[in-house]
Amino acid sequence: MKRSGAADLPLHYGYVPKWLAERMAKLGLAVTEAILTEYGKEEVLRRLADPFWFQSFGAVMGMDWHSSGITTSVMGALKRAINPHAKALGIYICGGKGKFSKETPAELLKLADSTGLNGTELVRCSKLSAKVDNTAVQDGFQLYTHNFIVSNDGQWTVIQQGMDPLSKTARRYHWHSDTIRSFVDEPHTGICGINQGAILNLTATEAGTTRNGILQITEEDPLHLIKDFQRLLMPAHHEVHEGDVNLKRLGAVLWLAHEQKPENFEELLLLQGVGPRTLQSLTLVSEVIHGTPSRFKDPARFSFAHGGKDGHPFPVPTKVYDETIAVLQTAVHKAKLGNSDKTEAIKKLQEIAARAEDNFIPNANFDALIQKEREDSWKHGGRTVFGKAKPPKSDQLSLF
Repeated sequence: MKRSGAADLPLHYGYVPKWLAERMAKLGLAVTEAILTEYGKEEVLRRLADPFWFQSFGAVMGMDWHSSGITTSVMGALKRAINPHAKALGIYICGGKGKFSKETPAELLKLADSTGLNGTELVRCSKLSAKVDNTAVQDGFQLYTHNFIVSNDGQWTVIQQGMDPLSKTARRYHWHSDTIRSFVDEPHTGICGINQGAILNLTATEAGTTRNGILQITEEDPLHLIKDFQRLLMPAHHEVHEGDVNLKRLGAVLWLAHEQKPENFEELLLLQGVGPRTLQSLTLVSEVIHGTPSRFKDPARFSFAHGGKDGHPFPVPTKVYDETIAVLQTAVHKAKLGNSDKTEAIKKLQEIAARAEDNFIPNANFDALIQKEREDSWKHGGRTVFGKAKPPKSDQLSLF
């Protein structure tokens, strides 16, 4: 069994408004279908098992870029959107937050009856992954959400999250069934978080004697535990700071969207009619679909696609969001009919932006960029949980 990563996230309280939840479900389904069409089911599971990609995915969907709420909101949106089409897509999402996490075994057994999968084994994997993170490794985080994503081939990914009320952080754990060894002997590629001193880790090889005898608290060298392990430790601040973003990569996206006309690129002719602001969002969505793992080390960058529900870095531009969904849905639909021109055009967006990075020199206008997005937010149907964006006073006067 391979543990693919973990992420530490500040706790955020609140809710996802209906207007955003509905859009998240539509975009989540469109992105999933695009990855399925281009790369297959195993790639969808691999992406979900990557904590950096998952955080970037949540950010591009308009969630607060670093909060604990990304986990439950994204998985809730995906479950609502994917499960009605699960038979056609070949991917099923079980579990959820709180009481719904406890329904995972029943959902897996029901799924097994209709697909022929080994339901007993899937339930065992679900329970053991939760037991390892909640009991065998006692790091102060108690699980409260558990999602089990499985393909009709029997491959699966687990995304679960624990809470530490003392530090006011949540920790997300990702599992992927690509290499099965053992749940009780080094099942992880590593465990990493803020150093809390000695922890109870009964999965370490050094604890073999203990597992076979009396359970004892083991002291592990943190350097040994974090070897070859992906860790995403999000900062406590809510705002998007300059240091949270790879400015070279973000700048190349903005250059492509706002300074270069699509007709200048032969590959983008099929996207004529899409405005610069939507092109900016599409480029970041394209990277979520087609980007390599190394491209997701700065999840905050993806919040520049559709902002955040709390207004950071700017309100969610609902008109742009809807245009992005429409373009992506059309591309996926045409690809299913054998016409992949539009999907290829979307794929080219992230390729062109990536090539532009080689010679791109970021300027010092990061704060001005965010301010401009906020000032223009009302033009794009900007919304947050606090209400709709309004024009700056100067623009309000010019309307009369």
